[in-house]
Amino acid sequence: MTIRVALHHRTRYRYARPILLGPQTIRLRPAPHNRTPIHHYSLDIQPKAHFLNWQQDPHGNYLARIVVPEKTDLFEVSVDLVADLAAYSPFDYFLEDSAQQWPFEYAADSARDLEPYLVCMPPTPAFEKFFAKLDRSTRDTNHLLVETNRAVTAAVDYVVRMDPGVQTPTETLDLGKGSCRDSAWLLVQVLRRLGIAARFVSGYLIQLTPDQKPLEGPPGPTSDFTDLHAWCECYVPGAGWIGLDPTSGLLAAEGHIPLAATPNPSTAAPISGAIEEVECEFDFEMSVSRVVDRARVTKPYGETEWAAVLALGDRIDEDLRAAGVHLSVGGEPTFVSSEEPDAPEWNVDALGGRKEEIADRLTRRLMTLWAPGGVVQHGQGKWYPGEQLPRWAYACYWRSDGRPLWQDPALIADSDRDYGHDAADARRFATRLAELLGLERPRLIDAYEDAWYYLWRERRLPSNVDPFEAKLADPAERARLARIFDQGLDRVVGWVLPLAFEESWKTGEWFLRSERCYLYPGDSPMGFRLPLDSLPWVAAGDLPVEFPLDSAAPRSPLAPEFVFPLSRRDERAGIRAQSKLEAASASGGARKDVVGGQGADRSPFDRPAFLASARGTVRTALCVEPRGGQLKVFLPPLQRLEPWVELVAAIERTARELSLPVQLEGYAPPRDPRLRDFRLTPDPGVIEVNVPPTTSWREAVRQNEELYDATRRERLIAEKFEIDGAHVGSGGGNHVVLGGLTPEQSPFLRRPDL
Repeated sequence: MTIRVALHHRTRYRYARPILLGPQTIRLRPAPHNRTPIHHYSLDIQPKAHFLNWQQDPHGNYLARIVVPEKTDLFEVSVDLVADLAAYSPFDYFLEDSAQQWPFEYAADSARDLEPYLVCMPPTPAFEKFFAKLDRSTRDTNHLLVETNRAVTAAVDYVVRMDPGVQTPTETLDLGKGSCRDSAWLLVQVLRRLGIAARFVSGYLIQLTPDQKPLEGPPGPTSDFTDLHAWCECYVPGAGWIGLDPTSGLLAAEGHIPLAATPNPSTAAPISGAIEEVECEFDFEMSVSRVVDRARVTKPYGETEWAAVLALGDRIDEDLRAAGVHLSVGGEPTFVSSEEPDAPEWNVDALGGRKEEIADRLTRRLMTLWAPGGVVQHGQGKWYPGEQLPRWAYACYWRSDGRPLWQDPALIADSDRDYGHDAADARRFATRLAELLGLERPRLIDAYEDAWYYLWRERRLPSNVDPFEAKLADPAERARLARIFDQGLDRVVGWVLPLAFEESWKTGEWFLRSERCYLYPGDSPMGFRLPLDSLPWVAAGDLPVEFPLDSAAPRSPLAPEFVFPLSRRDERAGIRAQSKLEAASASGGARKDVVGGQGADRSPFDRPAFLASARGTVRTALCVEPRGGQLKVFLPPLQRLEPWVELVAAIERTARELSLPVQLEGYAPPRDPRLRDFRLTPDPGVIEVNVPPTTSWREAVRQNEELYDATRRERLIAEKFEIDGAHVGSGGGNHVVLGGLTPEQSPFLRRPDL
């Protein structure tokens, strides 16, 4: 968005006695090629008794020629201008085909016009040494310009130098420091030596305090600032004159207002002319102020406006509380990458690139802000038609009572780190976890990829390809086969611990038809690929049934802490799971659909009789899988929050004892107001953040400020720019959600009349 500013520049020469001034040349009017819109310009000269003639020099710059006919002890020049600082891309040009690569040659007619801008100074050892370090290989012209500009920036430390004149390139290189005009003249000579026409530019530089501090590099000005400045312009066919600022190492932009552009610094001085020899006091002042500071994405409100918005939100909160309305506000803001705006995953694709890596880092960053004592779970999200696999979904959970759910974040494995964990570590982890859960006769099952399937798949490959480098049309299948054959079909994928919660933790034997536990082919975590349909048959009425708690049912506080190892099944009491058979027996019903049914006392470790319903078989499991050098712990589905919290505590205890960081995956915990969460999921072109609902205006403000600061630190933004520069939203859902923390608190259900 455009910011309109007013610039004031006054230069004063006060002489010890009245003197005669020769004609004075003033170069303080924006040059014709200036790209920053100028709405107002005025030049005031003291003394008032003078003659002023506007001219243009041979290079097209505006000159004010001043003649003062009488003696004077004061010469003062004041410039006032109003400009619109509207951001533009300094790369908004198309190079001619002949100039796409450096070195290039100018057309004959252009070469004649550019001769003054190609004159080089005599070489010196210092200049030749610097020039020899530059990369002069054939390459993209834009890259050459950017890197050459940066090379000068790196070689010269910026200093404020008040003495007149410009250092020679040799002096600047020998000293290793110089003013902006010294660096600019050095860059001019370097570019000319490379065969690129270059000129020296004198002008105004306007820098405004940034709305947001940059994440890297210099912090920028602490207040709005303007000064006389110098930089370089080079001529490239198709682009014209391109501004390069060696003081900053950047290209010239909207804050650079050129006043004079000439082949030599001496003809670009802001004020020049002859005077009598006399003592002189020189002083100047420069200032810039914002005339119109329009709302924009990075600063939608001024300080006064934002204070009024905050006060209004507070008053609305008070009105809601007075009316007994419990309103919560959530949302699903979406973000795109500021570094890779053209990548498919930030435009049309839901998955790909670095999107999952960025989401993982953002989840952990937000956890430190919103959920200290929380835990991250890497789960599966939505699965849309046409997509081979479900999308990933990252969730962070924490307890509503403020007690830590997970105490040591260091025990949550980093996604980008290979810890070297293997199947032996997975077995140690699963064994110790079973002990801490107080399981009787814990049985670990080693799981393998389905060798028969992959051998069959290998036989169907073309005869002239390698299974490790199969040239299949489907890239996912190609990668899958290469991974499986690389790791070996006889390698243990991970360990399965049959696990369920019925009054206490329960395990048992799995009697599979195969001699081994072969996983379904695929790329998902092993917990989603278990051969559950190979478990012994059980009648529908014998399956344990546990219904989710009613959302309005009262809930007891969660246990503040746990003592491990847990007691055995016969020593504990807790949540009961009732099978349909027990329910039918309690109501006097009879069972007739079980052939040779076994009693309720059958041990889950006993093989069921032939054609008998395998009542009591544990049909859910926890899995520990080493993948990518990390231990992944797959959580089984649970219908109550208490055992889920207990299981997470046991997993952290195991990780701490064995010094084995883990990542949680698998099934999400049951919905429960005692547990809060937020989630990050991928949508086409965006990352979606499902923020936790807030119950007050100030909490919502804090949450949004923290969210947008965290996303910016991960190089994510909430807007896009079209090819024509139009500013649009990020896309995706970007919803705002209104309601209550529980259905009973929702004002839409409590007061439908509103």
